Amino acid sequence: MMSSHDATRSTARKRLALILLGGVAGVAVGLAGVYGIGRLAGNEGADPACKASVETARRMAPLVRGEVAAVSVVGAPKSLPLLAFKDDSGTVKSLADWRGRTVLVNLWATWCVPCRKEMPALDALQGRLGSSDFEVVSINIDTRDTDKPKDWLKNAGVNRLAYYADNSAKVFQDLKAAGKAFGMPTTLIVDRNGCELAALAGPAEWASDDALRLVTAALGK
Repeated sequence: MMSSHDATRSTARKRLALILLGGVAGVAVGLAGVYGIGRLAGNEGADPACKASVETARRMAPLVRGEVAAVSVVGAPKSLPLLAFKDDSGTVKSLADWRGRTVLVNLWATWCVPCRKEMPALDALQGRLGSSDFEVVSINIDTRDTDKPKDWLKNAGVNRLAYYADNSAKVFQDLKAAGKAFGMPTTLIVDRNGCELAALAGPAEWASDDALRLVTAALGK
């Protein structure tokens, strides 16, 4: 049987444990508060040119699910490198040429099996949402046999996408240096101010209802 002295000591130890537990919880809450402030400060410290993009990204975040569950919406949008590439006529283009329009930038190659599989969906997305406000800018980075990508697109029935290419694959290296490209395919959603809203490493079903809702949100609709 526990003596009254032992009982008192046991009660004291329990009280001390509760006090220490409360202190740890208090520290955790405090850290959580600081972390929350830090995240808000991070948004406030976003690229000045992209402050208006923060709210768009917030609207997109709840729509990352289903067929586009692997898409990562950025918390603090920033401007992307201008990314030089060429159109079908050989004219040099850059993302600056799309200012005022939201674009889905996709890097692909014929040697990339997942790239080939998602091209029809990207083509369908362009058919559904392509307009003066939006374009799928799909950039081929094959470095050999420059006619092969065009032939493949024709044979696959992909005919809604304008043809863009960078046979040096520098566009991929530029995005990789910026921490935006890790493999193929690489896809970025960029708003009308040239600010990154979301990114995906790997393929997605871009013609799905989930993707349409996500891209529509990027358009601010």
